[in-house]
Amino acid sequence: MLNTSRRHLLLCASILGVGSLSGTAFAASTTQPEQNAHKAVHHKASTSTTAAKSTPSAVAAPAATSSVAVPAATSSVAVPAATSSVAVPVATTAPASSSRRRAALLEAQGVSGGTERMVVTGSALASSNNQNANPVQIVTAKQIQQTGATTLSDFFARIPSIGGTGTNNSETNGTGGASCTDIRNLGSNRVLVLIDGKRATLNGQSNCIDLNALPVQQIASVEILKDGGSELYGADAVSGVINIKMRHNLSDGNITIRGGITGQGDNDTGMISAYKGWNFDHDKGNLTLFGQYMTQGGVLQRDRSWANPVQLSDNPVGSGAETFGSGYSNYTHVQSASGLNAAVAPDGKTVSDWGTNNRYDYGRHQSLINQLQDASLSGDFHYEFNRHANLYSNVMYSHRTSSSYMAAEPFDGSVQPSTLPSVLTVPANDPNNPFGQDVDITKRLTELGDRRDENATDTVTAKVGVNGEIAYGWDYDLSYTYGSNMSTDHLENVGSYTNLLNAYGLQQTDPSSATSALVYNPSVCPSFGCSNPFGTMGSQAASYVNYNTNTHSHYQLRDWNLRINNNHVTTMPWKGGGDLGIAVGFEHRGEQLTNTPDELISSGQSLTNTVLPTSGGFDVTEGYAEAKATLLKNVFLAKDLTVDVQGRASGYSTTSDTAKNWKASINWAPTQDIRFRGTIGTSYRQPNVYELYGGQSLSYNLANDPCDAGQVGTYGAASAAVAATCAKQGINTSTFHQSGTGQVPTLGGGNAHLAPEIGRTYTFGTIITPRWIPNLSISGEFWHYSVNHTISALPTQYILDGCYTGTSPSLCNTINRLSNGQINTVTATNQNTGALHESGVDFDFDYRIRVARHDVLSVSNNFQYLLNYTQQLVPGGAFTNYTGALLYAGGPNNANASYGIPRVRDYATFGWTHGAFTATYMVQFIGGMRWNDQSEFLNSTTAGRYKTPMMIEQDLTLAYRWKKWNFESGINNITNKKPPFVASGVDNSAGATYGSFYQGRYFFLQAGLNF
Repeated sequence: MLNTSRRHLLLCASILGVGSLSGTAFAASTTQPEQNAHKAVHHKASTSTTAAKSTPSAVAAPAATSSVAVPAATSSVAVPAATSSVAVPVATTAPASSSRRRAALLEAQGVSGGTERMVVTGSALASSNNQNANPVQIVTAKQIQQTGATTLSDFFARIPSIGGTGTNNSETNGTGGASCTDIRNLGSNRVLVLIDGKRATLNGQSNCIDLNALPVQQIASVEILKDGGSELYGADAVSGVINIKMRHNLSDGNITIRGGITGQGDNDTGMISAYKGWNFDHDKGNLTLFGQYMTQGGVLQRDRSWANPVQLSDNPVGSGAETFGSGYSNYTHVQSASGLNAAVAPDGKTVSDWGTNNRYDYGRHQSLINQLQDASLSGDFHYEFNRHANLYSNVMYSHRTSSSYMAAEPFDGSVQPSTLPSVLTVPANDPNNPFGQDVDITKRLTELGDRRDENATDTVTAKVGVNGEIAYGWDYDLSYTYGSNMSTDHLENVGSYTNLLNAYGLQQTDPSSATSALVYNPSVCPSFGCSNPFGTMGSQAASYVNYNTNTHSHYQLRDWNLRINNNHVTTMPWKGGGDLGIAVGFEHRGEQLTNTPDELISSGQSLTNTVLPTSGGFDVTEGYAEAKATLLKNVFLAKDLTVDVQGRASGYSTTSDTAKNWKASINWAPTQDIRFRGTIGTSYRQPNVYELYGGQSLSYNLANDPCDAGQVGTYGAASAAVAATCAKQGINTSTFHQSGTGQVPTLGGGNAHLAPEIGRTYTFGTIITPRWIPNLSISGEFWHYSVNHTISALPTQYILDGCYTGTSPSLCNTINRLSNGQINTVTATNQNTGALHESGVDFDFDYRIRVARHDVLSVSNNFQYLLNYTQQLVPGGAFTNYTGALLYAGGPNNANASYGIPRVRDYATFGWTHGAFTATYMVQFIGGMRWNDQSEFLNSTTAGRYKTPMMIEQDLTLAYRWKKWNFESGINNITNKKPPFVASGVDNSAGATYGSFYQGRYFFLQAGLNF
């Protein structure tokens, strides 16, 4: 009778959220309710706990995003638990049936869930909360939702450990509308993003899990392993693993509606989501359906005063001059071999010297934040036949459309493999030529209209598997995942080069040669007549020249997984010894990427960037193992002493080498108040399918030609070397002028001859959870990454400077010039460049206390301090220190975007809960940074503005729960803080780092109904 009453008391405590439960057990019952549905052996309990389930809009005390451990509560006061690096139970698609039975047995015996052994990202073996040696940060659904984030990318921008080298919604050119992420600024190609612990489908155009395509309302939690995970998860987990756990196995329903708008009346967002789950056959099976539709209105750059006009540079080379806009203008830029450097007005007649007044403010015509629409559907099913076989499956589908605007097409000739003219030379006998000599022209074809890029993506990830118990203690999980991402990029107002030549009445003397002369031949003109190449085309000619392109990409994933594990193989054969657990696994994966550009683009006949068709893939067969041994427990000076070793061997079809990775970790808790942990591991990363076979494309990167008459003198002591190198190439630096000043045609993309990266990672830390201060947790962690033979594309300006200053003469081989001296292309495809070293420390604090019967106060803080970030950009070259740097014109991990590597980042959350009401105040801090041009820091003597200030963003959310309704409202960026100025040449800031400031003050409302 006493035991029965005790079980009833525990059940009531789990429903009401009171009682002597540990912090982590409380977190599981309040923020991850679907875990209760797994306890199918207690049908009555499973039914009765439905009322306690949280929903995507459920109101709970604000949870912290700290990566520290939460101490078990020592009193009967119900205090909302932290979201921490401990093993918080989260519902998965396929919970092991034997694990469910053991958990239910523990509960029936009155054992607190806080000591339950469970699997957390970073290990294949279950462990108690105090045995986790890996630095794992766990984020709950509530934390994401209380920020008003429309996409997971918007939320990740707040977390200090999430770097800024990925892509986001503020990048409008070349991202395919996808948002990528990374850890520690090591690049999106070195982080592995999982969904429910398994690989998912990449975006074929961006080589990442597209965070825009993941419905935020379906996310149950996110586990961030801030340490290398290649040994357990695969070669691409160099910087860590982000495991996104979705909601599954539900038995109730919910409808949630959200809307938001900026203080300036744009970027209006809307979202509606719904789910419903059903148990059947006495709770042996479950079917859960989920759907969400989200829309985001976007922001145009001209609607933000700080983004206009576009400033290309702010004296980065010390000349004192400020340059705005682009040299590709609606004025025709005219040059000749005799040194002519003139501008012809759009009327086609007025001639003047080319100067700064002829530049074009393209920013007024482009998007600052993309428009987005995403419709997502998912279905989840599982059925437990018996303890040996639990069948599960999950299908996720997303249709995402993103739209952005760019300025009208710039034009200055063709590049290989096109045989159309590499330079558009208007012959002297053209009746519209006022100069009496052959002249080369470049211009921006504004008469075609602004370009509109619409990317439509369909992503499917289907998973089926079976798990269960082989024999007592031995569990297995066998699964197969198929993924497909099909993307179509529709680009409007591009134009046909062939039709442009016809419209001008120009004809090649040798159509098979891009360097052949052009002659004036009016017979090739269309029926409505010839157009003036120096002026603006009429509407008929513009329609004749205009052209819309469609580029297709298709990524496919096939992944077989088998894991066998036993958490208690044996007990250490000495006094005080603990368990030995073993896990072994097998994985066979195939990835395939096909990129098919529009035929006009691939043949070089369009006026846009040339993209070559590519196709390729690889297969990899891998085996891995893990052993975790508790050497001592509950003895003097060893409350717990656990070691863990992991290893993985991988054989790729693209190489005969076998990649081997290993990792060792230790967790020592001399008392239950403090513990120390450390890890050391290796990485051997084979290039991914996108780095190998991604389509090569031509883009106009921000860079200045060192041979330009206005640039040579800016190199200081190296000016003589620059002039000498230019002279060897037949360029007179006193008279030569770069066409399209500020932008250089650059060929980037995949390289099938890449070698693997090799690296090492280690972390050391401590966690303090004093018993005499319940619900207080403090942690500190030192971390270090080292990667050699890094795979990246060098920035265009770095290539040019390295060649012409003589510091890297081999880079000259990547620069191709035309007969008139203009740069035709700079080749900056993926290469094995050099090495990268990074180290830093994390400090995390979490505390919550009940100050009155109905009042709970909480505070949490995540702090990151960067000690060192250095990179060697070419093999054998010097290391460049990027610590605290803002790479204003692209950097080694993203050559086309400005991003920062701040020394200090911090995210703090302060919460107050009063009954059904919750208020949460959030503060994000980004330290100030000095500008770096990939070789040195700028300063007050060499530049005008040369650094950005520290930035603080403040948010406030209010939430209220009433019966089955949940309401939430909030303000992001309360003070309407504007992003700092950065001479990026794109939008006057750096979206990868400061993107959360771009929209300005933002308001949102949300309402949810449980049923």
